[in-house]
Amino acid sequence: MSGESMDNQWGTERVIIFDTTLRDGEQCPGATLNVDEKLAIARQLARLGVDVIEAGFAFASPGDFEAVTRVAKEVGTIDGPIVCSLARAIKADIKAAAEALKPAAKGRIHTFISTSDIHLEYQLKKSKAEVLAIAEEMVAYAKSFMDDVEFSTMDATRTDPEYLYQVLERAIAAGATTINIPDTVGYTTPSEFGALIKGIKENVPNIDRAIISVHGHNDIGLAVANFLEAVKNGARQLECAVNGIGERAGNTALEEIVMALHVRRQYFNPFLGRPAESEAPLTNIDTREIYRTSRLVSNLTGMLVQPNKAIVGANAFAHESGIHQDGILKNKLTYEIMDAESIGLTNNQIVLGKHSGRHAFSSRLQELGFNLSETELNKAFLRFKDLADKKKDISDWDLEAIVNDEIKTTPEVFHLELVQVSCGDCTRPTATVTLRTQDGEELTDAAIGTGPVDAIYKAINRVVNVPNQLIEFSVQSVTAGIDAIGEVTIRLRYEDKVYSGHAANTDIIVASAQAYVNALNRLYAALQHQQQRDRSLA
Repeated sequence: MSGESMDNQWGTERVIIFDTTLRDGEQCPGATLNVDEKLAIARQLARLGVDVIEAGFAFASPGDFEAVTRVAKEVGTIDGPIVCSLARAIKADIKAAAEALKPAAKGRIHTFISTSDIHLEYQLKKSKAEVLAIAEEMVAYAKSFMDDVEFSTMDATRTDPEYLYQVLERAIAAGATTINIPDTVGYTTPSEFGALIKGIKENVPNIDRAIISVHGHNDIGLAVANFLEAVKNGARQLECAVNGIGERAGNTALEEIVMALHVRRQYFNPFLGRPAESEAPLTNIDTREIYRTSRLVSNLTGMLVQPNKAIVGANAFAHESGIHQDGILKNKLTYEIMDAESIGLTNNQIVLGKHSGRHAFSSRLQELGFNLSETELNKAFLRFKDLADKKKDISDWDLEAIVNDEIKTTPEVFHLELVQVSCGDCTRPTATVTLRTQDGEELTDAAIGTGPVDAIYKAINRVVNVPNQLIEFSVQSVTAGIDAIGEVTIRLRYEDKVYSGHAANTDIIVASAQAYVNALNRLYAALQHQQQRDRSLA
């Protein structure tokens, strides 16, 4: 592929969506995912239509290596997305990435090195000449494993442009097919970023042999705006994460950048060489899968979506003002620039009831994008029947909540068998809990707290006996009404790490207990993994 114009390979009239939810997104504190959870998200990203999935940092840990390998094998099919692994510009990293990506029909090694003066002086402690040589050598080394190689200049927006041009030219000459310009610290502004991309187009002689990609962080709230300006100036790959999760203030939000290009495509068409009036989409994303993808990532990472979040927030299509409501009733276009259904947000129609059978339940879940194993389906159906006895009207949102709650991908060291509380304005809140261990042993204890949830958590802590700090507790209603399912998300800290738990139930007391046990199971799984790793190194 070397020597072939990247414009001819991909076409200049569309934008490539590179998803880094499983790599940079997972670096968000408390958002740690296990291999099965990463695989579930990767499958949904494939349904969403992303072009490239950055599945992880293969060299970082055995867990990351396994995750990249499984995503490469099970999602990286010939008709699926490119599967990518990050690697520092170090031979061991690159070799690990290549090994993990072997099962993928289309693999990509993404290698990087810092280029800004501050990073060279304080982080790498290397000269510009040394970094230039390393970049060229390591891209060539990655190229010896596979044709598709992406090269990133970390902290590019604080790098001297003239030096940046040199590094990019050498990387492309060595075989890089995509060159990525990261705003690593979320420092740049739209006009500056656009000018940087334009300068690269004009000053890197062999730039026509590579796709220009951008990666950005939202530290001052400009990530999406920066990307849009980059597209106008020649960037054709956008690196983003679902719900904008990631380091510090997060990455550029996939749903925001995609819908900005979708809603305003007639404005952006000329910058991609299209007729202004063209209605053809600018990306391969199936926008109807956006909301479902957002929910899945939120549930599995425990990172809640704020109600006023653009595109996928609970209030994104809600109208309380009388003037707005009046306008919407007369014509949606008065106050809505996009249709809620365009992102897969349905009218919450009732689909099933207490008399619905297992086949109808299974069919509806498949329509919603869930592919459950026989065991998972049986567990979810029992939950559905239990819910149907308590709740007359069951919506798609209810189904998503109970299925996501039942698909447990973390081994259950502890299973909640019983939770019982006593509370009231003249009663000291008391909770009794029973947990069953993996060995079948039942452990029961009781505690008094400031409220029912506090009492439950104190009782559970007495049973598991692992010190931890609860740092977040939140409850959200899935649907309206007194019989709505309540979703509870909690985050707890153990030593220097954060673990999240999630559960849904019509009884928020039960959901609170289940969410806490779920977080503790994640904590125990991490401790067991660390102990196994320590023993293997001993």
